[in-house]
Formats: sequence, structure tokens, C-alpha cells
Amino acid sequence: MTESTTRAGAVPLSAHGATTRLSGNLGAASLVLSVLAFSAPIVTVSGYIAFAIGFVGQAAPLAWVVATAVLAIFAVGYTTMTRHIRRPGAFYAYISVGLGKTTGLGGAYLAAVSYMLITVGIYSFSGAMVSAAIAAFGGPTIPWWACTAVCWVLITILGHFQIELSAKVLGTVMVLEVILVAIFNGFVLAKGGASGLSAAPLDPTKFFNGGTGLALLFAFGNFIGFEATALYRDEVRNPSRTIPRATYLAVVLIGAFYAVSAYSLIIAYGADAPDRATSEPTTMFDHAMATYVSSSLATITLVLVATSGLASVLSTHNVVARYLQNLGADHALPPFLAGVHPRHKSPYRASAVSSIVVGVLLITAAALVPDQATIQGVGSGIGTAGVLILMAIVSFAVFRHFARTGRPAGETVWRVTIAPLIATTILTVVVVFALVRFDLLVGGAPGQNLWMLFVLAAFLAAGCAVAQYMKRKRPDLYARLGRAEGDDAASDPTGEAQHSV
Repeated sequence: MTESTTRAGAVPLSAHGATTRLSGNLGAASLVLSVLAFSAPIVTVSGYIAFAIGFVGQAAPLAWVVATAVLAIFAVGYTTMTRHIRRPGAFYAYISVGLGKTTGLGGAYLAAVSYMLITVGIYSFSGAMVSAAIAAFGGPTIPWWACTAVCWVLITILGHFQIELSAKVLGTVMVLEVILVAIFNGFVLAKGGASGLSAAPLDPTKFFNGGTGLALLFAFGNFIGFEATALYRDEVRNPSRTIPRATYLAVVLIGAFYAVSAYSLIIAYGADAPDRATSEPTTMFDHAMATYVSSSLATITLVLVATSGLASVLSTHNVVARYLQNLGADHALPPFLAGVHPRHKSPYRASAVSSIVVGVLLITAAALVPDQATIQGVGSGIGTAGVLILMAIVSFAVFRHFARTGRPAGETVWRVTIAPLIATTILTVVVVFALVRFDLLVGGAPGQNLWMLFVLAAFLAAGCAVAQYMKRKRPDLYARLGRAEGDDAASDPTGEAQHSV
């Protein structure tokens, strides 16, 4: 049996007879670049790293070292699930088999709204950056929302086609961004920075202070898109090998890339780095680029920040489309969303609906909120909190699944028990901190905007309620939740516990 077929050997069909399985030919490199695009490298290096330095001081690079170690542990259980739960759906599927279909569908609703809100936030940022780039080249001053509208049209068109087209666009943009940052890192390190290379940024005794949690929250935020490696399961070559390889590569490369970049930015200023990061965080990277490389690259950086935002939007849009498509295939949303384009093999209906919903949210936000930065902060902040919550839930789901079904042949206790429990514990701490300091994600004073978390709670509850309704009224559809395609119904008549397929 292949991984994209049911036990009966047939491709899963919708109630209308059309296939609901996507297809593609993505490799590990394309998957890694898609995840990297989610974190918007040049945006992080030219902006967010400076904030982390301002929070924790010279030891900021260790925030990405710690986050990488934690996410690598998370990836142990996560990739183990990809080998034994051979379904599309990623977090949705894994929570369903580990904690039951009701919790799984609640998690899927939470994931869909979280990624959608992130998309709204990044859309507004992209529009603002495109507008700034046009003005920098002597063009007219264009409102951010007008540039966002053009970006929306472009992303909607790309989302209609097969994932390989998006992968090529993302790959091109990511390579340019990585080259630019690598040039900066190379020049700074080769010249020794302001006062020579130093081990001070790697001193763990300087990392733990009042800003440690804040820096770690920023670092963990760079990894929230790597669920995509498993979400594209039906669109990659040899998923049992490609997905684990891409997941580990994404974690290690993202962590190393940002840790080295943070180290270079600190070395560029030496002991003055924390003060500069506190007083002028938005210009810190540009000034260092002009000092150590070339002032002419500042304009190129601005262009790449704009294209980086677009690439990040495309990455999040593709994630939302696949969540909607999975939920449509399971009849947890209108089955219309499950449609797969007969030629492009893309979730074209889910992609179009995602664009329409996000477009409505953007129009509403632009009409009601005058400040673009607020739209960006609120959308991205709420969404980031939702994905962090999901990561903690998934880690526990991995542990519960293997605790109930037993350790599969060839797997170790580390993979199925110890690593998932460690990841659950640490990610739960991160989530608690993120909720306590929710103001860091969405803005405002501490505690001021906690009410926004009710959006996440409402969608989580709505998903659970839909699952319970299906359990009572449509048990046949309930048995398919989690993209099980009915495979596990016979072995689990309650529908609450799922086994490997």
C-alpha cells in the first residue's frame, strides 16, 4: 500500500467522487526553503534580532541556540509520528490520533485561524514594505493597503497552481536573502567587528537575566512554520524519508542562521551593541551593513525585506489552504473546500476561499484600524500564540499515542516517550510565558489585550463542538476525522483512539 492510498488501495474520494488527495514532487530542499520563508529571514535579521539583543544583551545568540535544541527535541517525536501516522494534516492528524478526534478537530480549527491571522499580519507588513521600497526608488507614496491589495492578487494567483510553482518562487527569494545576510556575516567576522571576535556572546552566565524569556519568545517565533514539512505530505517525494530530513534540516539551519547572524550583529558593535539595540533597533542592521560592507546594499536590503514579506505570506497562505482542504475532505468544513484541481493538483478551492476570507479581514482591519503596525502586531501575535499552544499539545499527543499503542518495532524509548515529554514540558513553559507577556506579541501594556486570546479559545471550542455534533449525528463522518479516511474505524469503534496506518 502506498502512503497516499487507503487500505483498500483506492485514492480517497469525496462524496462527489473527486479525489481529495493532493500530489506533487517536492524534495527536502524545497520544504526547508518553504519553512525558512515563513520566518522571513531578512526581516528577522534586520529587525527582530536587534530587539532580542535589547532584551537579553550580548548573549542574545544563545536564545536561538536554546530554541534550536528544544525544537530539535520536539522534532524527534514529531518525525516519529510522520513515519507511523501516514496521513496529511500534520498537527490535526497527530492530535487526533494522540488525544482523540474531538481534541484533534478543535486543534485543526485553532490552527486554521492562527495561521490565517498570521497571514493577515504579514500581508499588512508586506504592503508597507512594498510601499517603502517604491518610495525609496523615487516613486510615489502609495498607501500600504493599496500595495497589500496588489500582493493579495499575486498570492491568490500563485496559490491556484501546483505547489512546485510556489516552491520555486520561495526558493529564489530565500536564496537571495540568505546570500545577502551571509555576505554581511562574512564581512563582519572577517574584519573582526568593532573590537575583535569575542566569546562573550556565547557565555551562558550572561544569558540568564530579566530579558531571557523575552529573547527566547522571539527566537521560538522563528520556528512556528516548520509544521509545513508534514503538512505537505502528499506533495513530496518519498514522504517517510523526505519529511524527517526536511524537518531536522529546517530546525538546524534556521537556528544556526539566526544564531550566527545575531553573533555577527553584536560583534559589529562590540560592547555598545545592547545600547544600540535599545536606542535604535530598526536601523542597527542597516548601519552595520553600510559600515562593514557597502552603503549601496541598504537599498537592496529594503527590496529584499519587501520580497521577504511576500514570500512569508505565500508560505502561510499555502498552510492555511491545506488546513481548509483537509477539513473539507473530512466534512468538518464544507466539502467543497476539499476539491483538488484536475491539472495542477492543488487545493485551488481552499486557496481561493482562504484568499477571500483574508481579504475581508484585511479590508475590515484597514477600515477600522488606522495604524498598519497595529494590524501587523495583533494578527501575527495572536496567531503565533495559537501555533505555540498547538506545538505543546502535539508534543503531548505524541507521548499519549505511543503510550497507548506501544512502542513500534525499531523505535527507541527516547523517540516515543522521553523526547516528547521533554518537549511538552518546555513548550508548555514557553506558552505560559507567551500568555503572561502577551503584550510582547500584540503590543499594548502588560495584561491589556489578553481578551484577544478569546479568539483562539472560541475556535478551539467550536472545533470540539463540531466534532461532538458529528459524533452524535454523523458517526460515519466522525470516524474519518483526522484524515483517517475511515481506515481506523474497525479497530476503534469509539473513534477516540487512533492507531498507525
